[in-house]
Amino acid sequence: MKAQKVGILCAGDTEAAPFFSALSEYRVTEKAMLKFYEGTLAGMETVVLFSGVCKVNAAIASQLLIDLFGVDAIINAGTAGGLDPALEIFDTVISTEACYHDVAADILTEFHPLDGHRIFPGGSGTVGILPARRRQMASAGKVVWGRMATGESFITDEGRQKILTEFAPLTVDMETASIAHVCYVNKVPFLAVRCVTDTAAHSGVEHFEENCEKASLIAKDITFAILREMRAR
Repeated sequence: MKAQKVGILCAGDTEAAPFFSALSEYRVTEKAMLKFYEGTLAGMETVVLFSGVCKVNAAIASQLLIDLFGVDAIINAGTAGGLDPALEIFDTVISTEACYHDVAADILTEFHPLDGHRIFPGGSGTVGILPARRRQMASAGKVVWGRMATGESFITDEGRQKILTEFAPLTVDMETASIAHVCYVNKVPFLAVRCVTDTAAHSGVEHFEENCEKASLIAKDITFAILREMRAR
């Protein structure tokens, strides 16, 4: 993918903070109670913001990035809960695709012209990362590619296995699939970069809060590596 202008969309302010601090010169535009920061990151023209948590907030921000700012691609950067047992705290997942774990399949396939899709693309077909570069991206933990699942709740032990059985995602969060959904219907390339803050072995809001700042910095570093790769193509 050859993009001229990239949207960097985070859910929360902690996740967006490393990107804001890297912007030396920028212009701020306010729309729909959101602030969009236009500047340059890793040599790429970018628009950075945090949308607020959950699907609708992320979808509003995504559509505005496309309609108001004309971005060529959107990267969703931030944190996630690790569902795959092989993932550890501060491992990072780069999306190959995304799905909702809390939306009935027929809602997506019968009441909207999605051509039967309930899983949205967003990954290796959009942005190619060389294996050698991939090994250099993580400042902590490992970097893997895979499916992400989205739903508006923290996952308990009771709900974890059901999501794994039905969707087999590596991670779970509250925004990714909605951003991928907006990008899919607008034919805009999408990628998510999510660093793990909590797992089955270390679950709960307290682990998210403890690990969010460091995980956000890791996600930012990997996103910068991706931007540099995109610029070189």
